[in-house]
Amino acid sequence: MKRIATLLLIFLIMLPVAGCGSDIDTRNSTDTSPGASPAVCEDTAIQRPTAETDNNGPAATDAPGKKRVINAYCCTMEEYKIMERYRELHPELSFEIHLLDTIDISYYGALNDALEAGGKDMPDIYTVDSEYVKVYTRGKMAKYAAPYKDLGIDVDTLLKEADIYQYVIDMGTNADGQLVALSYEGTGAAFIYRRSIARDVWGTDDPEIIRDKIGPGWDRFLEAAADLRARGYSIVSGYDEVWTPIRNSAELPWVVDGKLVIDPEYEAFLDLAKTLHGNRYTNGTRGWTDAWYMDMRDEGPRKVFGYFGPSWMVNYIITGNCGGEKPGEGTYGDWAVCDPPVGFFWGGIWFFVNKDSEYKEELGDLIRWITLDSSEEGFQYSMANGTFFDDGVRLAAASGTVMRNVSGETDFLGGQDMFEAFDRAARLANENYISRYDIAISSYWLDAARAYAEGGKSKEQVIAGFKQKFEDLMDIIALQEE
Repeated sequence: MKRIATLLLIFLIMLPVAGCGSDIDTRNSTDTSPGASPAVCEDTAIQRPTAETDNNGPAATDAPGKKRVINAYCCTMEEYKIMERYRELHPELSFEIHLLDTIDISYYGALNDALEAGGKDMPDIYTVDSEYVKVYTRGKMAKYAAPYKDLGIDVDTLLKEADIYQYVIDMGTNADGQLVALSYEGTGAAFIYRRSIARDVWGTDDPEIIRDKIGPGWDRFLEAAADLRARGYSIVSGYDEVWTPIRNSAELPWVVDGKLVIDPEYEAFLDLAKTLHGNRYTNGTRGWTDAWYMDMRDEGPRKVFGYFGPSWMVNYIITGNCGGEKPGEGTYGDWAVCDPPVGFFWGGIWFFVNKDSEYKEELGDLIRWITLDSSEEGFQYSMANGTFFDDGVRLAAASGTVMRNVSGETDFLGGQDMFEAFDRAARLANENYISRYDIAISSYWLDAARAYAEGGKSKEQVIAGFKQKFEDLMDIIALQEE
């Protein structure tokens, strides 16, 4: 399934420092932990038909009887399919949507080059995943984004009607306070846990009670870990699982005014990792490895209580690796979701329109349908109720209104309505931590945590080593930006 490949590919890309294309702001990820972004470009080398070689018929022009061409850069094929669905629903439209050339790990470099070049092959509409959104809203590439109000969208009214989550709005707002991008998927993250284990340890699997067992805060999480270990369970598969919510809930970005900032929560993670590892509260796995997946179906050394993640983690990762397809098979049906110890989001893709596009009105209607239409006719409703995806998967929407009006009840979660939990999770999330340096720096910090938790190095030693890696990274960035 292409969406699964999309979710996983980012964790396989190993380019810690090298930039993609013209701008170091958009280098690709080295982070193979669960804290990496779940969305990267897919379906490589997609060739846009030119006006001279249009595979769909005569050259696309503005001449009478000819369809116009809207150029699209899409981080994944999912966004292109969304736009094509819109065209299917509106056969009266006089334009076609064509993908420009894209190459998997070079997507952002190619996008930047196309935006800077302008001309007939420039993107009219483009998408960006969460790790890089701020480059296009407040960084070097922000100058190309058209404010949604310039697309004919009644932004203030629709934001209120749709009840778009605040972190989604904040991510898509430029330095002048104008909304230039929105996501369609709600990626607020919850704690996804095993019902049978909860009942064995605490006598209940009620999400409201389990929420208070594991949080708020990491002290309660460690108390829960001790309870679980005493009964022969691990609270998570590996301690880097905990890095994901900590990294994605920080109040401070890694770099402020060109200087390194270590959020106090990041430093506290070093001790948390050491405690989890030293007390054998985990199975010692690393995210996105075979052992990590095995724990989802009880094939590890000890049964694992839970994982952190948004609705895509439930639907694509845990469901696909639980060892069954219906209740009673593997761990299928033995899961539930509750609030995490700290609020955070993980992933998502934002839609932009080029300020120089000739098709702002047409694209405004499309953007409105994807990101702000909270009615039954809007895209997010079909995504949430399972009618958009061929496999019937229901994903959390970025609209709180949609989440209230669509049932997220699923047999996989023992009949629980997951949207209630993921709606709360999205309201707990913030976007303060996001900066252009995140992926590389965060992977270095996780390396430092491993050296401290497992390698016998002191905290002072691992922090000093981390700072040196940071200085080396900034030197490379400076050279590439000269």
